[in-house]
Amino acid sequence: MTALPLEGITVVSLEQAVAAPFATRQLADLGARVIKIERPGVGDFARAYDESVHGQSSYFVWLNRSKESVTLDLKSPGGREVLDRLLVDADVFVQNLAPGATRRLGLGAEDLAECHPKLIVCDISGYGNHGPWADRKAYDLLVQCETGVVSLTGSPEEPAKVGISIADIAAGMYAYSGILTALIRRATTGRGTPVEVSLFEALSEWMGSPAYYTAYSGVEPARFGAQHATIAPYGPFTARDGGTVLLAIQNEREWASFCKVFLKAPDIAADERFHRGSARVANREELNSLIGERFADLDAAAAIELLDRANVANARLNSVADYWDHPVLAGRDRWREVETPCGPIRALLPPATLHGVTPRMDPVPAVGEHTDTVLRALGYDDEAIKALHADGSV
Repeated sequence: MTALPLEGITVVSLEQAVAAPFATRQLADLGARVIKIERPGVGDFARAYDESVHGQSSYFVWLNRSKESVTLDLKSPGGREVLDRLLVDADVFVQNLAPGATRRLGLGAEDLAECHPKLIVCDISGYGNHGPWADRKAYDLLVQCETGVVSLTGSPEEPAKVGISIADIAAGMYAYSGILTALIRRATTGRGTPVEVSLFEALSEWMGSPAYYTAYSGVEPARFGAQHATIAPYGPFTARDGGTVLLAIQNEREWASFCKVFLKAPDIAADERFHRGSARVANREELNSLIGERFADLDAAAAIELLDRANVANARLNSVADYWDHPVLAGRDRWREVETPCGPIRALLPPATLHGVTPRMDPVPAVGEHTDTVLRALGYDDEAIKALHADGSV
């Protein structure tokens, strides 16, 4: 069996919620040993977000497969000693605790560099480890608001949050790629490079297009629901049978084909109201009305067939249940079975497919499931382990 790319790499993660667990799960997918430090008793508070998956949190089972759970009270001498021993042989230390928490514990990147010069320390925060908002709490929706994402999302009448935790996911992705970069650099320099990622700056990167558009045009993109703010036609239309189909015109060649094949009105392509992208945006209501009339004569399946024939990109407006049973996921064999403390679940393979590499899809751990095993590997005997349990250190 081919070794996974990150086999031999040990990650110790003082993690909770979404951003850090997402980063470390991706490292685990590639073979890294991830030791997840949790609070004794309750564990990562994301375990209690909901009870939808066999009585377990949907967030937690998504983000924490293939990890070892070790419970530690880091404010106790015994718990802190265990962590210090773990860091001796660790390659990466990840944390996303409350602002300033690890620095107060002496676990900041500068502190750890003195004793562990090869250790890669990744700090994930809301607004950065320094600066005017370093001590400010940050949650996904708050960061969506501060970066302006919510101002772009929703209907003209009401803004809306994005339906998934995009600030956390963005930060987790940049932490993951930052750690991989630091591992490559360490291979050539022999030293660990600290990695710092903030939710605010991760989502700020994703705001590039609307930010440039606003700064240099002087006009903020308007909210148009599921329609594109600066491209038309690009959005949903309701077919005769009630199905919703989205279409996207990206260039003038597609526009001409759309008019000829779908609208059955090739002359509309040269109509001065619609003859170029900016004109179609300016006359969006008239354009949408014209397209809507055509959709009213077609069932969704027939509309999709014509759009495909015109080589115009399109999609059905699926529900989450529709997505779960999507033929592409089944047809590409993307589903696997992963064990959890309360029974098996379906899980998707990681999206980056490496030829010849089978990602690790090991169980989701129970709280503290691996504590005693890890303690024994660190040299603690049964009496010492019993004492750590008795005083609440683990």
